[in-house]
Amino acid sequence: MLRGLYDRLLGLSARPTAPVWLFFVAMAEASVFPLPPDALLIPMALAKPRRALVFALIATLGSVLGGAIGYGIGYALLAKLAQPIINFYHYGAAFTAFQHKFAEYGAAIILIKGLTPIPYKIVTIAAGAAKFNFWAFMGLSFITRGGRFFLEALLLRFFGEPARDFIEQRLGLVAGLAAVLLVTGFVILKFS
Repeated sequence: MLRGLYDRLLGLSARPTAPVWLFFVAMAEASVFPLPPDALLIPMALAKPRRALVFALIATLGSVLGGAIGYGIGYALLAKLAQPIINFYHYGAAFTAFQHKFAEYGAAIILIKGLTPIPYKIVTIAAGAAKFNFWAFMGLSFITRGGRFFLEALLLRFFGEPARDFIEQRLGLVAGLAAVLLVTGFVILKFS
C-alpha cells in the first residue's frame, strides 16, 4: 500500500501543480500522513534545479503549518482521548513526568527529530501533548524543517543525481550529526 502511495507521489512531481502538492504533502506529513514530502521534493529539484530552493521553502512552510496542526492534535485531542486511559491506569504522575521532560529537553528533541527521516508528526503531536511552548515550537520547527529541506535542495541543485543517491541512503545520518552539533552548540551557549 505504501509503495503504491509513494509511486503516486512521484507521479505528482511531474505535474504543473506539483508545488501545490508539495505544500499539502509536507503539511499532511507533519500531522497525519505516512509519507515524507521528500518523495516530491527530490524529483522536483532534479527536474528544475534552479527552483530547488523555492521548492525547499514550499516544503518548509507546509511542514511548519502541518506541525502546528499536529501540535493542536496533541494539545487538544490527545489529552481528551488519552486522559481517561491515563486516569484509569493511574499513570497521571508518569504523564506529568513526560510533560516535564519534554519541557526540559523538548527543544533538543524537536531540533534533532525534525532533521531526521523519523516521521515529524510524532514530534509535533508529542509537543502538543506535553504543552511545550507553542511559539518556541514553531520557531524550532522552522529551523529544523527548513534545515532539512534546504540541505536536500542545495545538494540536489549542485550535485544532481549523485546527491539523490546520497540523500536516499545517508541523509538521516548526516542530518542527525548536524542536529547533534546544533544542540551541542545550544548547550555550550546555555552553560557558558
